[in-house]
Amino acid sequence: ALAELPVLDASGRRVTFGALCRERRAVVVFVRHFLCYVCKEYVEDLAKIPKSVLREADVTLIVIGQSSYHHIEPFCKLTGYSHEIYVDPEREIYKRLGMKRGEEISSSGQSPHIKSNLLSGSLQSLWRAVTGPLFDFQGDPAQQGGTLILGPGNNIHFVHRDRNRLDHKPINSVLQLVGVQPVNFMSRPTVIHV
Repeated sequence: ALAELPVLDASGRRVTFGALCRERRAVVVFVRHFLCYVCKEYVEDLAKIPKSVLREADVTLIVIGQSSYHHIEPFCKLTGYSHEIYVDPEREIYKRLGMKRGEEISSSGQSPHIKSNLLSGSLQSLWRAVTGPLFDFQGDPAQQGGTLILGPGNNIHFVHRDRNRLDHKPINSVLQLVGVQPVNFMSRPTVIHV
């Protein structure tokens, strides 16, 4: 039943969730909402994954948000994300997968993908909300996301449900599960001592 639920692409076209991973394995990342600074910074790092390494491993990378499809294009421009992206505006897939609502307090450590602190990140999110063309939260702010590895077909290989906004699965550990080499997410060049 989950495979038949619709998601929307950037033009509002309906695609069944199952079609996203029918032919090959897919890493599917559900984000909280498009104004969430943590999700924005996580997706900025997902954008750094070369399409060539995913193609080599026969893996698709997909982000799913829970806003209107109108927010997809601005979010991709903001993050530099060019892989597949869809929305589940009714959050039906989130619900069926058991994604949490609300935040579970835990010491999940520091994510290597989050660069902003709570204050600066929240202010950036608020600024994007009030200066954007449509003033909304671009999804339910209490909704948490998660990461799945699916396919081909109806195979489920891995499920991680985020407990709170900082509980994203480290990207390189997910890439390792699908046989993709680790990616350097550092924004500054690596120093090599000779």
